[in-house]
Amino acid sequence: MTPKRILVTGASGCIGHYIAEALIQETAHELYLLVRNPNNLQVDTQFRPGITVLQGDMREISQFSSLLKTIDIAVLTATAWGGADTFDINVSKTHELLNLLDSEVCQQVIYFSTASILDSNNQLLKEAGEIGTDYIRSKYDGLLKLSKSALAPKLTTLFPTFVVGGDAQKPYSHLTTGLPEVVKYVDLIRFIKADGSFHFIHGQDIAQVVRYLIDHPLASNHPRFLVLGQKRLTVNQAIEEICDYLNKKIYFRIPLSLSLANLLIVLFRIQMAAWDRFCLRCRHFSYKNPVNPSSFGLPNYCATLSDVLKIYGISAEVKH
Repeated sequence: MTPKRILVTGASGCIGHYIAEALIQETAHELYLLVRNPNNLQVDTQFRPGITVLQGDMREISQFSSLLKTIDIAVLTATAWGGADTFDINVSKTHELLNLLDSEVCQQVIYFSTASILDSNNQLLKEAGEIGTDYIRSKYDGLLKLSKSALAPKLTTLFPTFVVGGDAQKPYSHLTTGLPEVVKYVDLIRFIKADGSFHFIHGQDIAQVVRYLIDHPLASNHPRFLVLGQKRLTVNQAIEEICDYLNKKIYFRIPLSLSLANLLIVLFRIQMAAWDRFCLRCRHFSYKNPVNPSSFGLPNYCATLSDVLKIYGISAEVKH
């Protein structure tokens, strides 16, 4: 297979690290890794020839215009999570980057969005564009704008669900940093029964999907929206699996209803934004046909919550 020239933006982020590492160690592609601060990039860029680190910012993406016209595949993970530049980076500058690519040269664009802007049928969720956080609304607006670009027919959009990942050389995801809190309160959580569901996926499994898509582009008649996640888990299944892993018995369970949750919000004067209230009412963050490495005949690195706890050193020898 002829090596491609691949641009990866946001290479120093959690997902970006896993993608960069996989492409460096498992392919012969010529890689260009865009980062704001090279010191934050902990992958071994000397592992083989053909790795170039680009120090720059999405706000000044035009400085790489000459290079961008030679790129075969662009993997766009860079994002602003909030702040004054959120819409500029996630909408305007990402769109500008696509316009700087040569539509005759570029074969594929893999763009990272978020499953938060989709409903359970994998369609755009109008509430995300209306009352979402700045990050979520920018991803909603950004996707609409990218879908009208000249490269839209070559655009594959990935929608990660809850992301776990990170280690000594990679930034931890927000979900992973919260694992110790779940274990800390498991003695309370195990007696709660709640209505809800979700998916999760590990950064390493995301990287394997991206690597597969780079070498096996989707056919033109294939859906170009891919939700990244392992199989759907209900909240109650998640609690049971965690308790089973930690050897915690469940003697009884108290249903946590929406009305009770609303009462607690009032009693404790908890301030909630419109988007938070919407999520509380929604409760089910599950999607159709989630994609992970097994979808392409590849092994999963982290398929279960037990795998997550084991990978991150949560002991299964907890006493009760």
